[in-house]
Amino acid sequence: MTQIEHILARPDTYVGSLEHQTERMWVWDAETGHIVQKQITFCPGLYKIFDEILVNAADNLQRDPKHMNTIKVDIDAENGFIKVYNNGKGLPIQVHKEHHVYVPELVFGHLLTSDNYDDNEKKVTGGRNGYGAKLTNIFSKKFVITTADHVRKKLYKQQFEKSMQKKKDPVITDHDKEDFTCVQFWPDLEKFGMTHLDADIVSLMSKRVIDVAGTSASKKCKVYLN
Repeated sequence: MTQIEHILARPDTYVGSLEHQTERMWVWDAETGHIVQKQITFCPGLYKIFDEILVNAADNLQRDPKHMNTIKVDIDAENGFIKVYNNGKGLPIQVHKEHHVYVPELVFGHLLTSDNYDDNEKKVTGGRNGYGAKLTNIFSKKFVITTADHVRKKLYKQQFEKSMQKKKDPVITDHDKEDFTCVQFWPDLEKFGMTHLDADIVSLMSKRVIDVAGTSASKKCKVYLN
């Protein structure tokens, strides 16, 4: 059994239950524009893989508080994808000396390498268990990472499919604008016992984005939803 197969076979250990549960939760009510408490039915595993990507973006604010001022989250229920963008420090677009692959591929597409790829960083951010955003990739039908590196003046885009088991070669182009990182993923809804991103999970995810907006406001970072 490969490591990916192990994760898919034992999701509880990595992303939490794939069983649907019904609870009273604080959620965002788009119709009234308020946070309300209501009973919803949701899949904890799906919520977790969304949160991994959102936390990655929020963590980048710790790494680059001087330049980062924007997080944008797009939850597209109709087309079944989620996109999270931040304009903080991008990933270095270079081949990793030890692993011999580009750093963005290492961070998002290889297991047992930490999201915190720089050992010299102050250890204040999450994602050091070697899984992080890769779990989102593994539980997605399609996963696209785009990142810009102003130091090397490069833009990097790479697509993964079929639970991270199939990857396309990265497309690297010249880029002379600011750094950013954008993750777009299509959760494999069948794995979560769903056919679409329903109103309950969207309202719960939206509330989580508002939480991040609250914690980011003091650092002068604006958070946009849809």
